Amino acid sequence: MNHKWLEWAINLQSIAQAGLTYGESQYDIDRYIQIRNISVEIMHEYTGVSHEKIRDLFASETGYQTPKVDIRASVFKDNKILMVREKTDGGWSLPGGWADVNTTVRESAARECLEEAGAYVKPRRIIAIHLADRNYSFPYPYSIYKIFVECELIDNCFAENTETIEAGFFGLDSLPILSSERNTREQIEMCFEAKKHLTFETVFD
Repeated sequence: MNHKWLEWAINLQSIAQAGLTYGESQYDIDRYIQIRNISVEIMHEYTGVSHEKIRDLFASETGYQTPKVDIRASVFKDNKILMVREKTDGGWSLPGGWADVNTTVRESAARECLEEAGAYVKPRRIIAIHLADRNYSFPYPYSIYKIFVECELIDNCFAENTETIEAGFFGLDSLPILSSERNTREQIEMCFEAKKHLTFETVFD
């Protein structure tokens, strides 16, 4: 990811959030608010995303800033991988989403599979932990750890839900159009490679 402006905006946001958390004088707090506003303005200028959405996703947290966590499940049947079609962009992705608070990685992977694909699974192992902005061309406005979890399929029956349109199993040579914000072909290839091995060393940045 070569968007230097995005790196600067994220750094400004992180500095501002830490300052708003630990700053003591009103003078300092006012300056940190200005820094945060500048970071939002940079994001808006280069992405076209509304100020309101950027503030909601990028500049609404409190406390010391840490990466968000996105869980993606790798589930196979007959050497084909489970994918879901996203309502937001019509692309396909591995079942997954933001980890909930007070929820383990295992619980999050199982929940996402059930909610998005109607699949009951048993999480088995972590395949990889990727920092999103080093693996995607999409300009994420915050740091994200993407955790890929290999799961054993128990049963599946897709049900209508608020996030996905349909679910299906695909071979590596017949992958559908991907939801590029959520997963890359290289990451799916990685999941296929991991599935070949009884033991697989976790990949992480």
